[in-house]
Amino acid sequence: MADSAGPRRFLTTQWSLVGAVGNDHASQTRARTAMEELCKAYWYPLYAFVRSRGYSAEDAQDLTQAFFTRILETGGLATADRNRGRFRSYLLGALKHFLANEWHREKAQKRGGQVQFFEWNDLDPEDRYAGTATPSAGSEFLFDREWALETLSAALEALRQEMVRKGKGEQFEVLKGSLSWEQEASREEIAERLHMSEGAVKVAIHRLRQRYRDLLRSTIAETVSTEADLDDEMRYLVSILRTE
Repeated sequence: MADSAGPRRFLTTQWSLVGAVGNDHASQTRARTAMEELCKAYWYPLYAFVRSRGYSAEDAQDLTQAFFTRILETGGLATADRNRGRFRSYLLGALKHFLANEWHREKAQKRGGQVQFFEWNDLDPEDRYAGTATPSAGSEFLFDREWALETLSAALEALRQEMVRKGKGEQFEVLKGSLSWEQEASREEIAERLHMSEGAVKVAIHRLRQRYRDLLRSTIAETVSTEADLDDEMRYLVSILRTE
């Protein structure tokens, strides 16, 4: 994604590539690759949404598998108008439509189709779901909450990899608790562990938080169409995480 400010930064995002699919093979390949990357990032929020609607673990796995297979192989890209806004909203709407109208047709075939988009044994979805409490606000709020957590996790992993490349992997591991403000060690303890002054620790934490925020914005920017949508999604992510 381009680093320049304004509309240009959204010209080559994953979402823009999905929405720009044309009749030529090259654009279709780019759009499919982009959609696959986005779907992989959203598998758990969608799986949790399906499970919270009362489906068994087996049916939820089949439904999620079939949904991704169907959206990738039967023209789902053609309806992905990125000018309508957020990929998060598009994907949840498409899943709700699928659950309402397509499941019985899919079930008449081999469950999940012939293509296995996920290897569920590697993902252990039920182990994860066992620790996921369905909020009183319902399934859609659950989807949004898991989306928020996945987005934070993706930004944190990008930050970790960046710090490792710079030879600052140990510093990241010591300072990462400062990103949430909930698990932060004392500055004195951090300074001792990293052999830094407390002043240097303060500066390092400030820079790490700023870079984390930048990477979080970059992660969300891949799934929206405008700067205004990006700002809205950032605010919404914060509000979701603050809601019990």
